Amino acid sequence: MKPHAVLIPYPAQGHIAPVLKLAKLLHARGFFVTFVNTEFNHSRLVRARGPESVSGLEDFQFKTIPDGLPFSDKDSTQDIPQLCDSLRKNGLPPFLDLIKNLNESTECPKVSCIVSDGVMSFTLDAAEQLGIPEVVFFTTSACGFMGYCNYGELVTRGLFPLKDESQITNGFLDTVLDWVPGMKKIRLRDFPSFVRTTDPEDIMVNYNILQTKNATRAKAVIINTFDELEAEVLDALREKFDTVATIGPLQLLEQHEVEKPEIKSIGSSLWKEDDACIAWLNKRAPNSVLYVNFGSITVLSPQQLLEFAWGLANSGQYFLWIIRPDLVSGDSAVLPEEYSEEVSGRAHMVGWCNQEQVLAHPSVGGFLTHSGWNSTVEGISEGKPMICWPFFAEQQTNCRYACTDWGTGLEIEGEVEREKVANLVRVLMEGEKGKEMRKNALEWKEKAQLAAKPGGSSYKNLEFLINEILLKN
Repeated sequence: MKPHAVLIPYPAQGHIAPVLKLAKLLHARGFFVTFVNTEFNHSRLVRARGPESVSGLEDFQFKTIPDGLPFSDKDSTQDIPQLCDSLRKNGLPPFLDLIKNLNESTECPKVSCIVSDGVMSFTLDAAEQLGIPEVVFFTTSACGFMGYCNYGELVTRGLFPLKDESQITNGFLDTVLDWVPGMKKIRLRDFPSFVRTTDPEDIMVNYNILQTKNATRAKAVIINTFDELEAEVLDALREKFDTVATIGPLQLLEQHEVEKPEIKSIGSSLWKEDDACIAWLNKRAPNSVLYVNFGSITVLSPQQLLEFAWGLANSGQYFLWIIRPDLVSGDSAVLPEEYSEEVSGRAHMVGWCNQEQVLAHPSVGGFLTHSGWNSTVEGISEGKPMICWPFFAEQQTNCRYACTDWGTGLEIEGEVEREKVANLVRVLMEGEKGKEMRKNALEWKEKAQLAAKPGGSSYKNLEFLINEILLKN
């Protein structure tokens, strides 16, 4: 009888993608896999990728649970605080029912382990009630996770909540937090951004305090990173949790391990991917194109859209820009007619793409990113230097590390202005600083590849996770 792993991501694009990669890796190692989406995201997957995308295989199946929110068929990311609150209150009963149904089914083996997103900790209640071992996968960086682990300490030290709104702009956020284990010279502004509020009851702050506290109940904490990239902070996390398994970059492990085409082709994109951009990149010189993508959640104001647009145009560089249908708040992303004329021939704009494919393309020489962790680790895996414009959550932390510790990033500081954007793009694509960053990025790429190869640190950690924890039931 095969071991049966149930995997459940938090229901947002940036969580589903890495958890699905881990699901494929476990399947390649002989597990029967049940992958659990919310009904809302299941419908989005079907719309984006067709019904066959969730029909599964005989030993890799998709199941759903409700998220507890009112019905919606919108094609955009849900309200994150509302979703967190609803899952915390409503997630456990349907998840328990699902596991019980799987255990009673003649179609699959009994559930032998649960791999849950770290921010879905209601699943631990189910695992404990049913006596099934569970590991939690935090889909952030290790540095971002350590930030969340210290939210409670910010409360204790009186740094949260803010006394008033002026503290966001008066330099208070530059306070150095010299007490955070494994994070030297980290400032309050580099902490995951949910703490920038005067509301002591803030849903996201309290939700993250609860999730990181609950993580100690799991058999292991998994992070999609590699030891060399975040060594100091990982040492500190390993003091705090019994087992921290770094198994990244997952995309590189997936390339080594997942061979069956029918498994390779299972995708997690909630928007339709436009492949025309690859044909466009094929016509460009090596390292000549800036790839621009703000991820799945970031929202721009109409003014910010214009500043980015004219900044990119005025840089004089080639660029591929991903403009999601819901990228602009309350509006569709419309650029003036004269803009198309201005950038004709050197710009290509699409609604969504296969990012791993684009970042791996030799024509892409740089990446303008919101510094989400998947984007950051995918950029590192392909040796691409970055311009960072963090939006929220631990993107600020990732940006800080890319710009200071790893030497692969340049931050757009303060308000977005076209001159600033144009200047940073030129520095990245043509300047001496850009050349140095590209060199650093390529060195990190090499280290990432070594970690994921048989015998490498992440490869060994995956073996340990499977053999010593997930198969021990």
